[in-house]
This record gives sequence, C-alpha cells and structure tokens, in this order.
Amino acid sequence: MELLTGFGLATAAGLNAYIPLLALGLLSRFTDLVTLPAGWSWLENGWVMLIVAVLLVVEIVADKIPALDSVNDAVQTFARPTAGGIVFGSGTAAETAAVTDPGAFASSGQWIGVVLGIVTALVVSLTKSAVRPVANLGSAGMAAPVLSTAEDVTSVGLVFVSLLLPLLVLVALALVAFAVFQVWRRRRRKPTATG
Repeated sequence: MELLTGFGLATAAGLNAYIPLLALGLLSRFTDLVTLPAGWSWLENGWVMLIVAVLLVVEIVADKIPALDSVNDAVQTFARPTAGGIVFGSGTAAETAAVTDPGAFASSGQWIGVVLGIVTALVVSLTKSAVRPVANLGSAGMAAPVLSTAEDVTSVGLVFVSLLLPLLVLVALALVAFAVFQVWRRRRRKPTATG
C-alpha cells in the first residue's frame, strides 16, 4: 500500500512539484491524516510551506503562458524529480538517516523509495515537457492553459487519492464483508424445499 502511495505522490510531483509537497506539509501540520516521519518533518515548517506556496503560484502562472511554459518545464525538470523523491520517501514513511557510513546506508535500502520517486517524477516531467511544445504549436498556444489546468487538477487528485488509498481500501473491504454477510444471512433464512 505504501508503494502505491509513493508512486501516486511522485507522479503528482512529475506534473507539478509543489502541489504534493505543500499538501503533505499542510496535512501533516493541521490534520491527523498524514504523520510525517521525523526525517521529513521539515515539510510542515511554516517557512518551508510559505516558500513552497509561493513557488506553486509561480509555477501555476508560468505554466499557463505559451512559450513560457516550455521554459518553466526546463527549469522544473530539476525540481519535479527532487520533489518526487521527497514525497515518495516521506509518503512511504521512509526515515532520513544521517549518512555517516555510505556503505551501511546503501545496504539498508533507505534510498530505494527516494530513487523510485525521482525516476517516476522524472519520467512524468519529461513526458510533459515533450508533449507541451507540440500541443502549443498545433493549437497556436491555446493548449497551454488547458493542459496546465488539467495537469494541476490531476496532481491534486493524485495526492488525495494516494493519501486516502489506505482508507479507501478499508472502506471497500468493509463493504465487501458486509455484502458477503448479507448474502450468507439471506441464504440461512431461506426455507428449504424439502421441509
């Protein structure tokens, strides 16, 4: 389940680096829905959230302007994979340890989630960066705000689905158990034809 959460968050970061970062920080600081591991608690720092919020506004505006969106994508090619690694690692409850012995750190596997998040966000970001200029050219720039808005909405949706996935699975299992119980109860009450 944690892997699905991590992949969902990293995919969201590939579309917009700052939406999942800000969501994790806000949800961890103000709700019980997210509890960040100690190594990732800096995400809920007020200054960090303010900086991420400002970067989010800049990203949202720049991404909707044709030509500027391609420049923004080039710059974000570094930010999105970084955010993907952070949100995958924090979303899967990975601990950030002080690296005093690189060999022990490498053998511990703590780095795997971060690398998976980096790769996932990078693939999504590069795909976005490749599609956007073609779409802008083919639509005389009209595609930029439409695609950007769709990407932002998708990123927000992925964040919430990823974070709510464990709860959604529990609700689905409870509904299945209830349905099975109802079927069993009805069959038990039915009179038999031999009686």
